[in-house]
Amino acid sequence: MPSSELQRINAFLSAFARRQAAHTVDLPGGFAVYDDAFAHSRANNQVVVDTAVDPEALPAIAEEALGHLPHRMISVLDDAAGTACAEPLIRAGYTHSTYLVMLHAGPVPAGGPAEEMDLDAIRTPLTRRWRGLLPDVDDEVVRHLVDRREARRRGADIVHLIGARAEEGEVASWADLYLDPATGTAQIEDLITSEAHLRRGYADAVLTTALRLAADADCGTRFLTADAADWPRHWYERRGLSVIGHSHCFERG
Repeated sequence: MPSSELQRINAFLSAFARRQAAHTVDLPGGFAVYDDAFAHSRANNQVVVDTAVDPEALPAIAEEALGHLPHRMISVLDDAAGTACAEPLIRAGYTHSTYLVMLHAGPVPAGGPAEEMDLDAIRTPLTRRWRGLLPDVDDEVVRHLVDRREARRRGADIVHLIGARAEEGEVASWADLYLDPATGTAQIEDLITSEAHLRRGYADAVLTTALRLAADADCGTRFLTADAADWPRHWYERRGLSVIGHSHCFERG
């Protein structure tokens, strides 16, 4: 079962990247996505490898596709392919990150007190969060990283922004939810809690609400991706998600 689930998830991720992009170019082993409106966003201007690729050829393929940009980002969805590509890409100056594909296999929670909202509701706390993470970048970079969330609405049949509010009304935690009822697939993405509201249960409210909405939409494959080297993976595991696969990300510049 993990193999078929993983195939479904990788197909969803590939299709989402294509649909979200302003335009795409097919490449050996995958495709490049571009969006000039968010030129500072690596995720919106990158190479996605979703089939077999020659690892030694990949650095040159990426250079041709992304040579006009100040950055390089390559996402390799298949674990074996990503592992094989690591050495040539590291030689070419890339850093390598591994991500866990985590499937929700536990009981579906009853739902939480979070709600669907629009980007304007989280614009202030999201901007503040990016400012904290990237204190040296200019305002345009931060604006692209915030506004790119709207482009994600193109990526799946149904896209929700789920948020939980603190008592004073500010959104304390939020996440994207992408639903594809036709294939029964749902992704929870970018679950973030504002620094001022950590460890107060707001992320739990967002996660449980998203899982319930996904189940109600007949999405039996409910997943997210988590950095293999960071602590949230353990938080997710305690909430019924388990690792079924790995993907790889390579960045330079």
